[in-house]
Amino acid sequence: MLRFLIVRLAGALLVLALVAVIVFMLTRLAAGDPVALLLGDQASIADIAKVRAQYGLDQPLPAQFVLWLGQLLHGNLGQSLFLQQPVTQALLDRAEPTLLLAFFAVAIAALIGIPAGMAAAIWRGSAADQVFSSLAMLGASVPSFWLGLTLIQVFAVKLGWFPSSGYGDPTASFGERLQHLLLPAIVLGLVNSALIIRFTRAAMLDILGEDYVRTARAKGLAEGTVMFKHVLRNSLVPIVTVLGLTMAVMIGGTVVTETVFNLPGVGNLVVRAVLRRDYPVIQGALLVIAAIYVFINFSIDIIYTLVDPRIRLETSA
Repeated sequence: MLRFLIVRLAGALLVLALVAVIVFMLTRLAAGDPVALLLGDQASIADIAKVRAQYGLDQPLPAQFVLWLGQLLHGNLGQSLFLQQPVTQALLDRAEPTLLLAFFAVAIAALIGIPAGMAAAIWRGSAADQVFSSLAMLGASVPSFWLGLTLIQVFAVKLGWFPSSGYGDPTASFGERLQHLLLPAIVLGLVNSALIIRFTRAAMLDILGEDYVRTARAKGLAEGTVMFKHVLRNSLVPIVTVLGLTMAVMIGGTVVTETVFNLPGVGNLVVRAVLRRDYPVIQGALLVIAAIYVFINFSIDIIYTLVDPRIRLETSA
């Protein structure tokens, strides 16, 4: 088990190192000068050169990378060019709506996807299977921005049940902010439930054909016991995988939804940073999102050993 953890941890660190290099190079290859955007059209060449030197942007790319890497090793993601605050603080200020949105969206996707996938597998080939499979295909093909705009038009503008945008004023209660998140969470939950339905259905169909399931039924066990104790339990590995990856995708992929609903989250911060060429924010945000991906994948590997004893035995061997 210890060897398994060490190998996974080493792989995670290697991935983060590669991400750091790729993110740094991609931000520098993008067209545009952040200092020129920062100072505006009236800035002189001398002013631009002075500010570039202040932020170390006049140095060669290898020197800039070494400087940024040194900051990372000290836990410093750098200073935002436009916000004039540490990148870490900028991310923390906008983490709450993104994390809550991702959590509620995954919960909605799981509450829809797992029961629907189970029903499609249990009644394979029936009308219910066709309905749930069609809904999965429809959910996978519907653009989240279109669904978001449609729900805003119906439930926010016409019916007035939900706020159309924003996250509430600074004095808003937690309940009011959750009300602002409910509609975008439904959008993301509906779209991402399609993948969970398909994975749950496929995983349970594989288990339903196993000999021990037929044996359990031959012993006279109740169908509910067979489904939940033998089939669903042994299907948890792929289901846990898709739930974990969905959570990671939610955190890193809420850019469109946050923009549609004007949520002050990390996705909205990244969009504005890209438009402004705010290198430190882009680099810091993408690196943190990559770290979250790696952490979730690492956690999934640990959960594997808890839900499936066979994996625990293999990692101990």
